Amino acid sequence: MSTDKNRATAAAILPLVGGPDNISSIAHCMTRLRIALHDRSLVDDAALRALPAVLGVVEDADTYQIVLGPGTVARVTPEFEALVEQGRPAGHPPRTAGPAVTAEELADRGTALKQAQKARNSTPVKLFLRRIANVFVPLIPALIGCGIIAGLNGVLLNTGWLPAVVPALAAIASGFMSLIAVFVGYNTAKEFGGTPILGGAVAAIIVFPGIAKVDAFGQHLSPGQGGVLGALAAACLAVQVEKLCRRWVPESVDALVTPTVTVLASGLVTIFGLMFLAGEVSTAIGSFATWLLASGGAFAGLVLGGLFLPLVMLGLHQALIPIHTTLIEQTGHTALLPVLAMAGAGQVGAALAVYCRLPRNRSLRTTIRSALPAGFLGVGEPLIYGVSLPLGRPFVTACVGGAAGGAFVGLCNQLGVAFGSTAIGPSGWALFPLLDGPSGMGLNLAIYAGGLLVGYLVGFAATYFFGFTRQMLTELNADQEPIPATAPPATEPAMA
Repeated sequence: MSTDKNRATAAAILPLVGGPDNISSIAHCMTRLRIALHDRSLVDDAALRALPAVLGVVEDADTYQIVLGPGTVARVTPEFEALVEQGRPAGHPPRTAGPAVTAEELADRGTALKQAQKARNSTPVKLFLRRIANVFVPLIPALIGCGIIAGLNGVLLNTGWLPAVVPALAAIASGFMSLIAVFVGYNTAKEFGGTPILGGAVAAIIVFPGIAKVDAFGQHLSPGQGGVLGALAAACLAVQVEKLCRRWVPESVDALVTPTVTVLASGLVTIFGLMFLAGEVSTAIGSFATWLLASGGAFAGLVLGGLFLPLVMLGLHQALIPIHTTLIEQTGHTALLPVLAMAGAGQVGAALAVYCRLPRNRSLRTTIRSALPAGFLGVGEPLIYGVSLPLGRPFVTACVGGAAGGAFVGLCNQLGVAFGSTAIGPSGWALFPLLDGPSGMGLNLAIYAGGLLVGYLVGFAATYFFGFTRQMLTELNADQEPIPATAPPATEPAMA
């Protein structure tokens, strides 16, 4: 029955994105089905949003992304791929008519904002950050699984239960992290146009135990020195060396010369340069993050929690993915993620306030009811693009809620209760199983829950009292009434 449901969802989505012939590639991340399209004009955005299983749609410079939520997307994607493959030989038309749906003005504003954001994100820096994110996103499921197992192992270790199982769980949880540099190197070469296995081979040097016998800069190197940052740099270098070889090496000896030169040249530079430099950078990142929350505490949490939603809108949050991974590699968890997760709590609180302040706007309240469960689990796109950002002021008050929750978590960290997440990807309530820290699971859970509660309450109060002008309340608080053209531009608070 579950398979039938997932296949029905895939079958409902396919004609609304232009049919099999309109799709050039398919992938998925934690929450989104990501498809590359031949013709964007064939997509029926309004009909897609109307599907019960669809939580929202997001678009960037490369892919059209349909938010289905954690778990669901991993089950729907194979069904969607199968339908696409079946449809292409049969010569399906590029588009079949979807159900007639009249788009709300609010949804139109959200679409316009996403289009504008897509244009703003098409800068060289943001495109590079997106490619870096593409290196790490495929690793998230393994990080989550191993992170939860590590947390379970910690509970068993602290309680003394099942002592014979603890070493086995430790091996299962740590095996992936011990070789994460290899996976980063493989994905980096794949993303930047090189041969993936060569990127993985060069990155494997970093975690090879025998590297401890090598001297560089007057000291012995240590296995893992430089971590994921070193692997990223080494694989990028390998891609450039490989491309240079492909250009100059004769085809008759390419199969022998190019791989050899790529691994040798990139490997030597990695050993006698990149590992040391990346190691220094990784150490500095870890030291700075620890110092920031231990010394800056509440203020640091306020700034991080308050600015994370705008960072997401600008595409700059992708720069944090390697930092999170580096912290997990160094300390076993990233202390930044629970603070940043408070932005989602502020968003949920703001949505609840909008729901209460607009009792007669049935359309918007229906959107909020359908998006809130995903919001509590850390999937914020439906609430951001469907509610707060198009309205304008509630986006700012959601950031206020995130700042308050971040300040709470940061203050507790400053007072000595330091904890973090053993994986990246989940947020909201989904982050509870991944929390870890020296203060014990009970206290970690309590502090994180307290931060979420603060974010909910402050986001709600700020939006309830300051999220609407009198004119906005008059115009919005009506059945199915569209937002008039005189409403404040929704793009202004997004840049605040």
